[in-house]
Amino acid sequence: MLGLRIKDYLTENGIKQSFLVEKTGMSASTISDICNGVRQKVDAIEYYKICKALGVPLDRFLFEEESEV
Repeated sequence: MLGLRIKDYLTENGIKQSFLVEKTGMSASTISDICNGVRQKVDAIEYYKICKALGVPLDRFLFEEESEV
């Protein structure tokens, strides 16, 4: 799921969700819901803001293969 990929990226890079709140202007609850998979759909503008704040290309989380279980 997209939100969990974003959350993993934050964890791996030592970035707190509060950083995304500050950089994107999105609410803390929205960022939390996305990262925790509560919100499964992220609209294009939200996704753009998150990628821009993290300095990653737009396709970074969309096409990343899920690890095999």
